[in-house]
Amino acid sequence: MSAENEVREASKKFYAGLNRMMNGENNVMNDAWSHNSSVTAMHPIGGREIGWEKVNDSFNQVSNLATSGKVVLKDQLINILGDVAYEVGVEQIQQAKIAGEEISGEVRVTNIYRKDGGTWKIIHHHSDPAPAMLELLNRLKSSQK
Repeated sequence: MSAENEVREASKKFYAGLNRMMNGENNVMNDAWSHNSSVTAMHPIGGREIGWEKVNDSFNQVSNLATSGKVVLKDQLINILGDVAYEVGVEQIQQAKIAGEEISGEVRVTNIYRKDGGTWKIIHHHSDPAPAMLELLNRLKSSQK
């Protein structure tokens, strides 16, 4: 299998986990991510997480609020530089239900992968802020006060 196809498979694994997370499942990113202390994530809800434990916790926090939805990567472009690869594209959030409210939208995304023990693993996920998600989180924070 070519390196590009291997990265595509790693991407499919990441998005399969992301979709399981959107349907309320915890700890679904284990196989897709490298588990070292230097991995990072910058989610559509803002902030930055550093290290596997914090990145995994951030996905689990969303899964605790999510009950349905789908994230689809469109306009995928992959570039490979030795043992590092990046992909850019647009994530479409479709019919998501978070904290009982439906949201949808599109965000630009960059994912970085590194070959780890012969397998491509994601080491960084960065998406633009998603206005619908930020608005929902602000409402949730206001209602808890």
